[in-house]
Amino acid sequence: MRDRMDMINGSLGDKIIKYAIPLAATGILQQLFNAADLAVVGQFAGKQAMAAVGGNAPVIGLLVNLFVGISLGSNVIIARSIGQKDGARITKAVHTSVVVALLGGLFLAALGELLAPGVVRLLDVPEDVYPLAVKYLRIYLAGMPVILLYNFEAAIFRSCGNTRTPLFALLVSGVLNVILNLFFVLGFGMDVDGVAAATVIANLVSSVILFLALVRTDLPVRVEPRRLRIHGDVLGQILKVGVPAGVQGMIFSFANIIIQSAVNSLGTTVMAASSAAYNLEIFSYYIMNSFGQACTTFVGQNYGAGKGDRCRKTVRLCLLQSAVGTIVSGGLILLFSHPLLSIFNRDPDVIAAGRIRLEYIFAAYLFSFAQEVLSGYLRGFGVSFIPAACAVIGICGVRLTWIFTVFRRSPSFATIMQVYPLSLGVTAAVILAVTMLVKPSRKYALQSETAVKE
Repeated sequence: MRDRMDMINGSLGDKIIKYAIPLAATGILQQLFNAADLAVVGQFAGKQAMAAVGGNAPVIGLLVNLFVGISLGSNVIIARSIGQKDGARITKAVHTSVVVALLGGLFLAALGELLAPGVVRLLDVPEDVYPLAVKYLRIYLAGMPVILLYNFEAAIFRSCGNTRTPLFALLVSGVLNVILNLFFVLGFGMDVDGVAAATVIANLVSSVILFLALVRTDLPVRVEPRRLRIHGDVLGQILKVGVPAGVQGMIFSFANIIIQSAVNSLGTTVMAASSAAYNLEIFSYYIMNSFGQACTTFVGQNYGAGKGDRCRKTVRLCLLQSAVGTIVSGGLILLFSHPLLSIFNRDPDVIAAGRIRLEYIFAAYLFSFAQEVLSGYLRGFGVSFIPAACAVIGICGVRLTWIFTVFRRSPSFATIMQVYPLSLGVTAAVILAVTMLVKPSRKYALQSETAVKE
């Protein structure tokens, strides 16, 4: 299997699109399969089981986002090493990443088994949901080693331009997940344990597919099982980039919990409308986010090769392409918002409130695409703390302040939604200013040329 993309030579625009489309499709498929999980348990196991699955989402998001951020660090370090043609460091980073994924997953699994009951209590779930929520969380967290392994393996493939193999693995495991959901819930009369077990098995399959692909590939990211170990020097570089991104994701999850509690306070209609709109807007987000990740990888490789001009061209193209993708996808969703929202609920009040959310969110996305791409640009250079700090202050800080001040004085759905364009506009402006001030490509170009000569 040879599917490496040459990111440091030739045209850029078409390659960025070829990289981003499978990446966006991966996120969209993942969302569809998650929705299928909820639909199966909701239709055939009852509303308590559905509430148990949905109620655990904030906790799972907090934990997974930390390690997904660290996997981004692996992507950056491997991509930079590919640009430098530093085979030794590529090998160290790849094998370190696989071990970190497994050890991190084992740690979370063990911690989850011990803390699951207390964590669920903190979520303040109803008593009739509590036992199901604990059962689901324990089984799901038991699968953390394979869940994190898939994410790190996908990051490894993406570092060399291969986004199709992770998509294939997800497609196979996602279809298997849906089949197993029905098999366990309908065939064996299971409830949340059936859905959780199906998720773990599906992730096991996807992680094994990618592991075998890494063992057999002729790409520079090939895995040799006997060489699996942690290399401290490379781990430090991975964590330097990945931890800020992971912490940023965790703080986002916390901020979203606060916002969701504000939405919940407005009643069932608003809750249903917000949920329906979210399941539509997320498709546009994955398109936008895919260009941010593309920017990280392309910049990482060209940065390693000392090609600062291609780094700057990459960010310009990613901004343009992300803007087009965001505007087109958002425009289509808004245009057909009524029939699309009707898929989830036909209540006119739900549809009207859902339309309000979509209008504010897509207004916010006009800033968000720039924030995603510029953050990806800086991370490609290994500058991870600055975009994370800007996002935490500009997005989370503004949103939490808004909810605890403005929303309390004017508790309406529109008031909540207004914070999205405000917070993303502030963050995009700050990151743009930072990007204009940070010029790492000039400094590193000289270092890379020296490294190549040596």
